[in-house]
Amino acid sequence: MELLSALSLGELALSFSRVPLFPVFDLSYFIVSIIYLKYEPGAVELSRRHPMASWLCAMLHCFGSYILADLLLGEPLIDYFSNNSSILLASAVWYLIFFCPLDLFYKCVCFLPVKLIFVAMKEVVRVRKIAVGIHHAHHHYHHGWFVMIATGWVKGSGVALMSNFEQLLRGVWKPETNEILHMSFPTKASLYGAILFTLQQTRWLPVSKATLIFIFTMFMVSCKVFLTATHSHSSPFDVLEGYICPVLFGSDWGGDHHHDNHGGSQGGSGPGSPHSLPTKSKEELSEGSRKKKTKKAD
Repeated sequence: MELLSALSLGELALSFSRVPLFPVFDLSYFIVSIIYLKYEPGAVELSRRHPMASWLCAMLHCFGSYILADLLLGEPLIDYFSNNSSILLASAVWYLIFFCPLDLFYKCVCFLPVKLIFVAMKEVVRVRKIAVGIHHAHHHYHHGWFVMIATGWVKGSGVALMSNFEQLLRGVWKPETNEILHMSFPTKASLYGAILFTLQQTRWLPVSKATLIFIFTMFMVSCKVFLTATHSHSSPFDVLEGYICPVLFGSDWGGDHHHDNHGGSQGGSGPGSPHSLPTKSKEELSEGSRKKKTKKAD
């Protein structure tokens, strides 16, 4: 209680914003990012057959946001790879997750209570990257609101936005998994966070950057830890978007699902429906039996 009374929210937020990310928070970010890479189908086999391709995919998962931000701002794409400490740390995490004997390291970091700690620390890094990205874009484009929002967005969710390119490195092409078409919660939250930090950077939002970092980090940590603990793929924004989208865009939320179900009900009477498969199989069997009888007669 004495500590809480001694520190106001502003002082607490300022102290929180000055906490260094390297190495502890960055380590957590690398661990969670490469765990998600290992979840991808075929990722383990790729690491055995083509370890260099697997390592490149891991580096994209860890540093993809920096690459996209540099691309937007016209800076060298390979610039962040001059940070030897981060590259070596991420490479060590990749090796331990994929090649540790008996998968001991992977099993330890995937133990749910431990994983939740890493997930929370990763969100601290995500919010800080959004704030730094917008500050960097503001330095180049002082009045470029959309540039700042775009830079902050890719800083927070860069690896998701370039997932199709990362899939190509693994020999997979799934254009239907485009993140812009099917935004996950971190991608949406990064976009909304980029808008808030842009408003703060341009002084339209009357709050200090440290306070906004603290509040938005607490929101992201709470949501992501809850979603991970409950193994949920929903988004806290779904309810709000369900009310806003029909008003702004004139479409019902989840209209695609209705279309899919409708198409599925029609497909039941079509030639490719499950009910027509047994009939086709019987016809093939009958044709096969006729051929056998013909051969015997010959």
